[in-house]
Amino acid sequence: MHREHTKTVQIGGRKIGGGNPVLIQSMTNTKTQDVDATVGQILELERAGCEIIRCTVPDREAAEALGEIKRRIHIPLVADIHFDYKMAIAAIENGADKIRINPGNIGGPEKLKAVADAAAGRGIPIRIGVNGGSLERRLLEKYGGVTAEGLVESALGQARMMEELGFFDLVISIKSSDVLMCVRAHELLAERTEYPLHVGITESGTLLSGNIKSALGLGLILHQGIGDTVRVSLTGDPVEEIRSAKLILRTLGLRSGGIEVVSCPTCGRTRIDLIDLANRVEKLAENYPLAIKVAVMGCAVNGPGEAREAELGVAGGQGEGLLFKKGEIIRKVPEEQLLEALKEELDNWT
Repeated sequence: MHREHTKTVQIGGRKIGGGNPVLIQSMTNTKTQDVDATVGQILELERAGCEIIRCTVPDREAAEALGEIKRRIHIPLVADIHFDYKMAIAAIENGADKIRINPGNIGGPEKLKAVADAAAGRGIPIRIGVNGGSLERRLLEKYGGVTAEGLVESALGQARMMEELGFFDLVISIKSSDVLMCVRAHELLAERTEYPLHVGITESGTLLSGNIKSALGLGLILHQGIGDTVRVSLTGDPVEEIRSAKLILRTLGLRSGGIEVVSCPTCGRTRIDLIDLANRVEKLAENYPLAIKVAVMGCAVNGPGEAREAELGVAGGQGEGLLFKKGEIIRKVPEEQLLEALKEELDNWT
């Protein structure tokens, strides 16, 4: 089902589904029990643009830490639960805005009902999480391994388990490290459910490989109107997940605002340290909420013309550079002053 028509689910102070904006998620990699470290990381993620955060809850101490963590952050808090239904209930009691479980391995019908009842009593949605590593043996045997069809059957079966308990406040996620399998699974699932979907490519890898796989997979999924929340899973600093997700959403036209930095790939005509300059411009741009395009070009001869679509830009020459607006040169400055000149223009932009 297209995201405009999925069910609306309330997560803390935010809504997903039903045509609401696609929200960006991440997950902490601190020990949840270490409240100060976890809060510190979440606040950093908030500044980067994270809109929903998930923390693992492996034990009672972590569950009890959620209350203090929630009091010190400003975005919905999701508790990630594996196997132990008591931890799910404890997380709910300590203020989690949503819990993530796999209903098939939470301990049986009675324990699952206890979790559903606790969530319903607090108005807390449940995210059903399925991935290739958690696929039931019968489905592995039925489909001859992990397949898109098996992932979808598992997810719908677990949703049905919750529905039979009278619980319908659900979000579904199905993830695979196989990009094309993941895309196909989401296509199949979207045809068969109205629940909002959290999308991501799991175990995608380090910064380079993870970003490439995530951009391809999430781009193909989101562009079809599938997906209500998104996470870019990277082996690294979670802040990089937020930066990547924002760029993917903006590239697809699903998010506006913020400066878009474009830059040329350099060539033999380049006479300035364009790579360093482009990285510094990108870092500078993070501090401005302006919805404009800024170009960083290496050639003073062709750069302004090639980047005519950019509202603002810089182009390098031999030890000097040009500042331009809409392809028209407005200033010539020494190379070492290019960044400062650009900053002045951004500070005065109206």
